[in-house]
Amino acid sequence: MITPNRTDPAPQPLLAETTRFKLLIDTPKIQDWERLLPSGLFFGVTTNPKLMAQAGEPSTLTNLQRLARTAFEMGVEEIHLQVWGTDADSMIRIGRQLAAIDPRVMVKVPATRPGYQATRILVNEGVPVTLTAMHSAAQVLTAIALGARYAVPYLGRMLDADPNALNEVIAMQEILDHHPGRTQILLASIRQIEHVVELARRGVSVFTLLPPLADQLLDNPLSQKAADEFEASVQKSLGV
Repeated sequence: MITPNRTDPAPQPLLAETTRFKLLIDTPKIQDWERLLPSGLFFGVTTNPKLMAQAGEPSTLTNLQRLARTAFEMGVEEIHLQVWGTDADSMIRIGRQLAAIDPRVMVKVPATRPGYQATRILVNEGVPVTLTAMHSAAQVLTAIALGARYAVPYLGRMLDADPNALNEVIAMQEILDHHPGRTQILLASIRQIEHVVELARRGVSVFTLLPPLADQLLDNPLSQKAADEFEASVQKSLGV
């Protein structure tokens, strides 16, 4: 039987916090953090067991503690670390351990039946939960009902199943607009920067980007050309 450590609901964040625009980096690779975080553009870091495995990083508590410490030393304001296990008890146990690392750790829990059960307990204990791997607008209702801090649609996978999946994410945002509170969409599995632009126009305000997309956002050839021309003009005026 699962017994929560506390029964009073966690404090609600200010509405201003739930409407703040944020960009995050979707990778556990420290070399990517070192390259991208100095831009000052990124609020935090996200990862998941699949990305961890692809990067050769074991999903162990000790390793996640190390990654979190490194991220915070580099100035991030949030890191999203995911639980593992197939039942609610396992997810709750790991979620508590992840939350104990630092208050800035967001505990990612999959949007499944045991994940929902674990989310309720963790949220009631004051743990900030990121409810992840969502694929339909209806699932955002679970995040609202459970008091999750973030709801994470996997846009790329949604588009694989339905070419009109952007409308599903827009519907999620419209639901949240009508039921303001603690929950924000955190859009993941993004393959095109144009999708970020379109969904930002529709009110989505938190995006996590794989490093290649982050590079696209940082590097615009026309902007670089203009900057080079400005620099050349300065040098010419100085007679260099």
